[in-house]
Amino acid sequence: MAISGTGSAALPDRLPGGGPTVSVIVATAIVVADMIGVGVFTSLGFQVKDIPSGFAILLLWTIGGVVALCGVFSYSELGAMFPRSSGEYNFLARAYHPAFGFLAGWVSATVGFAAPVALAAMAFGEYGKSVLPMASPLALALGVVCLVSFVQLCGLRHSSTFQLVATILKVVLITAFLIAGFVAGTAQPVSFAPAAGDFDHVASAPFAIGLVFVMYAFSGWNAATYIIGEMRLPQQNLPRALLSGTLIVVVLYVALNAVFLHTTPIEKLSGQLDVARVAGSYIFGEIGGRIVGAMICIGLVSSISAMMWIGPRVMMTMGEDIPALRIFARKSSNGVPANAILFQLAISVLLLFTRSFEAVLDFIQFGLLFCSFFTVLGVIKLRITRPDLPRPYRAWGYPVTPLVFLLVTGFMMYYLVVERPLQSALGILIMLSGLLIYAVFRERPGRPAAAAP
Repeated sequence: MAISGTGSAALPDRLPGGGPTVSVIVATAIVVADMIGVGVFTSLGFQVKDIPSGFAILLLWTIGGVVALCGVFSYSELGAMFPRSSGEYNFLARAYHPAFGFLAGWVSATVGFAAPVALAAMAFGEYGKSVLPMASPLALALGVVCLVSFVQLCGLRHSSTFQLVATILKVVLITAFLIAGFVAGTAQPVSFAPAAGDFDHVASAPFAIGLVFVMYAFSGWNAATYIIGEMRLPQQNLPRALLSGTLIVVVLYVALNAVFLHTTPIEKLSGQLDVARVAGSYIFGEIGGRIVGAMICIGLVSSISAMMWIGPRVMMTMGEDIPALRIFARKSSNGVPANAILFQLAISVLLLFTRSFEAVLDFIQFGLLFCSFFTVLGVIKLRITRPDLPRPYRAWGYPVTPLVFLLVTGFMMYYLVVERPLQSALGILIMLSGLLIYAVFRERPGRPAAAAP
């Protein structure tokens, strides 16, 4: 099915062998799992170096959650208007031009998910050493990626069950950690109420820079938009899943940072990368490192599962539109895009072996922010240029909420260009390579249209 620039073409609402099988609960689990990675367990040590205030730190994470919610409202409007899997690929193609959508899809389908999968898998391997000291981190990383990919290949029912169980276990473990911290931890002299001098921290440059890294920890709030076509009643359930999942993560993030500060002296956290392990040692004693390591390992399984689920759907949808990529649109008897899943697995394994995923992540950050920025801007554009389009869900707080998201995302792009000009330039080149691929392989006039999936 060819994508029109802003029109609303007939969209598939059935999967082979029956209707969509992803419930709102599973879609919410995907959002939670994709958002909670290692960022929240590593960011605080660098924040308290320049912001030694409990109130300012919690406000920082709360603001990050509010900005993420602003993005949720805009993406929910677009997802309800254009309920097709693939996230920004679908939205940018509808709001602007198919070439713009392909640019976003190219980044996501090649390295946009494979690199974070590799990073999460390697983190799984490193934390796994605290539980299995003799194990190789690379072997553990390869094992978890292959295991999760196998589950994805088994079909949507198995994927849904695995994702739901893994995410519930992640949330339960984090909740248990929070309870143990507040009940068993030794309270530190830190106040979460506003005090004199806190406004200076909030208005400082370190606070603004800290927000950039907080927003990275919140990335993933749009996860369910990549599987809209597999959801039941997407016009209703997508906004519910995005909102519920993001709210759950906001609460957990604020509570985690509160328990870190409540149980551990700030000077012991300052400059530390592994703040969760440091806090765990104060809560549980000598075995705290192993307990925290096991908790993060289990949590990372659900994150890898979510990314191995949603990432291939971008390549699948691109394959439905681009004849040269048709092989990735083919579904197995289980109703999953097996070739697309194996393609993402191959790239993730390659990045693990070459240890290049960290460099790739640096390169693609600007591109991912760029696509999110223009996706939300697309809500405003379509409100102006296509007010006639049906909108089953309308962004709450419009136009304030989209503008807040655009302001913060614009600042993040500016920060990357100033602080990491080489990486940002390489990220732009990756996106431009997508336009070149599109120019070569796009469907040309006179060629038979791609069959509707």
